[in-house]
Amino acid sequence: MENLWPSLALPIASESISAGFPSPADDYLEAGIDLNKELVTHPASTFFLRVSGESMSGAGINNGDLLIVDRSLDPHPGNIVVAILDGAFTLKRLTHHQGRLRLEAENPDYPPFELNNYEEVQVWGVAIYSIHKLNLASR
Repeated sequence: MENLWPSLALPIASESISAGFPSPADDYLEAGIDLNKELVTHPASTFFLRVSGESMSGAGINNGDLLIVDRSLDPHPGNIVVAILDGAFTLKRLTHHQGRLRLEAENPDYPPFELNNYEEVQVWGVAIYSIHKLNLASR
């Protein structure tokens, strides 16, 4: 299958970065990394969505984040999914609760969605990555 997006190789360090104790720095960069190849397995069924709201903040998905969603993946309990409930999109974790599937927020301020309360339920895709900007300290 032909890739739908052009390749764009960005520089990547040949060593991983320590988030614990400092490690000696290398001044070497590998040839590059293509984020499409790194983050997108199924280009024809992968979409980018912008997150609106705070219901998934406990999962590290914040308002304004860029979400990568793969529609070709089969949703399973535990996955964070984009679902359509009676025509409205929502982003929640798919779970089993008392023998039934439901969608749960990752923020205690938001109630779960009992799927049997909706006439039309469609799991539109499985979220595979969330990209967010880090808070930068102002000087």
